[in-house]
Amino acid sequence: MARHLKATTDVFPLSGAFTISRGTKTQAHVVTCTISDGDNVGRGECVPYTRYGETIEGVLADVLRMATAIEHGLDRMALQDAMPPGAARNAVDCALWDLAAKQSGISVATRIGAQADLALVTAYTISLGTPETMERQASENAWRPLLKVKVGTAEDAARIRAVRAGAPDTRIILDANEGWNNDTIEGYLSVAAEAGIVLIEQPLPAGRDAILARIPRIVPICADESVHSTHDLEILLDRYDGVNIKLDKTGGLTQALVMKAEAERLGFSIMVGCMVGTSLAMAPALILAQGCAYADLDGPLILAQDRQPALRYEGSLVYPPAPDLWG
Repeated sequence: MARHLKATTDVFPLSGAFTISRGTKTQAHVVTCTISDGDNVGRGECVPYTRYGETIEGVLADVLRMATAIEHGLDRMALQDAMPPGAARNAVDCALWDLAAKQSGISVATRIGAQADLALVTAYTISLGTPETMERQASENAWRPLLKVKVGTAEDAARIRAVRAGAPDTRIILDANEGWNNDTIEGYLSVAAEAGIVLIEQPLPAGRDAILARIPRIVPICADESVHSTHDLEILLDRYDGVNIKLDKTGGLTQALVMKAEAERLGFSIMVGCMVGTSLAMAPALILAQGCAYADLDGPLILAQDRQPALRYEGSLVYPPAPDLWG
């Protein structure tokens, strides 16, 4: 039976303002791809990211542009050459994975050899704010085992000390979103080490991070904006200790699995991260995150309203998706 592709844009309000060093958002804008064969429906969600030159309108058009090819039988492997990496391919790729699971009755987790019933601890993100506000937010969430704290502007030393004071026993990741520079990084690394920070994500701008090969990395450093494809990994070995794999960067689960295997071979620790999206976007990433050092899949926890059905969160534990959600 012929397959049909549809795509829509959807908006989900956040439970509050979410701020990083690049700005503030109060809504999650996503693109949803649906591929049906008449009896079964597969879905995928992506989050266009302006940092990578993407727009909602552009990504929607790129997804819809694949409708004819999908109707004529384009499969996941051919898709990798038909579309470039990025959010649009992610939505189509994940919809094809989901459709295949629905058609075959074999879950994606089973197909890739992942543990289908293992709950993971996800990081919970503390939005960028004043040191006082961030200390209060950290204190309110100090019961969580893992916090991810947005930094990347002035007063970061005070912010780091404040969140540690608010959550003295919690593992903390810092995410600078490229906000530090060669003049500030060594000082911030020292403060982070004193505070017992377990990981620092993308402290320097992509392409301007050579200093990381020359200075002591007294806190492990994880690449995010610096790593998009499997081909990026080897050139990062002298600068980073870990990599953040996001489906919206790799262009879907298919290439994310390839990147994960290569990152493991090269000895990187792996974080599986997300943009601010719904449970539909988190579901394939959650399966990818099995066996990884860190999962940062808290997008639905900062939404005022998620999709239904949704992933099951119990505190910071998140459970694999039920088949009616994805996979």
